[in-house]
Amino acid sequence: MFFVGLRPTPRCGVKGEAIPLPARLMAIIDAYDALISKRPYKEPYSHEESMKTIAAGKGTQFDPVVTELFEAVADKLAAA
Repeated sequence: MFFVGLRPTPRCGVKGEAIPLPARLMAIIDAYDALISKRPYKEPYSHEESMKTIAAGKGTQFDPVVTELFEAVADKLAAA
């Protein structure tokens, strides 16, 4: 049930709810920003594509509760 964030290394060993909440929030926000932004190596994803990618990481890459909260407000981001 616990997510591991960005695959903690043996030296840090932090996972699940032991990861500070601000870090769990930033993980999903940073991922969304990276997905919707144009980069030299990729075109930006649409909001819908980005949300599918984030949903696929729910419970593994991202905290499932934070993911649900993000999904609840994400349409406001697309409208901004």
